[in-house]
Amino acid sequence: MIGRIAGRIDYRAADHVLIDVRGVGYLVFCSERTMQALPRVGEHAALYTDLLVREDILQLFGFTTLVEKEWHRLLMSVQGVGAKASLAILGALGPDGIGRAIALGDWNAVKAARGIGPKTAQRVVNELKDKAPEVMAMGAGPAPTPAEMDGEVIEAAAPAAATPAPAGPGPQAEALSALTNLGYAPGEAAGAVAQAAGESEGAGTADLIRAALKLLAPKG
Repeated sequence: MIGRIAGRIDYRAADHVLIDVRGVGYLVFCSERTMQALPRVGEHAALYTDLLVREDILQLFGFTTLVEKEWHRLLMSVQGVGAKASLAILGALGPDGIGRAIALGDWNAVKAARGIGPKTAQRVVNELKDKAPEVMAMGAGPAPTPAEMDGEVIEAAAPAAATPAPAGPGPQAEALSALTNLGYAPGEAAGAVAQAAGESEGAGTADLIRAALKLLAPKG
């Protein structure tokens, strides 16, 4: 399937862009956050993509990072969460926000997304809590630059989770990896890192590890 795409933006709408790739126009649907990050009409853009195939429709969805794309795939696996709902959650929380909400069991944060009710939000948290740490540990590498991929559509046969991000993982991902290497369960470590990150915005890896270890220390 089409794994990433780059070309000139010919048209922008509220929830999608038309990207011209060597004379072929690709309609790519994006979250609100991704739309805001894209350049203006006439400029070049590069996005990772996921292709939705149904009996009566083919739709491309675009993401600025592989982590965002993987969250989309996970969200779509939850009962009652379709592509529109997934993009709404990604637009409201972003990849880091989704990971933090799930790790902390904060379904109210998920419910803040447009069109997401409490039952769906609770299902997202409950069904993805064991899968969240793996995605959180991926980090958030940027999409390939248009200069690197100008006018190319690249087929991606491997799953997104198995494709390394171009840039290294961020502090939260590195802290999570360190804690799991110390023997903490992925879910337990993810919750501690998410809480530490929420309490210390912009903290580096070492600070997050120290804060998470304090949270994981036995009480009493």
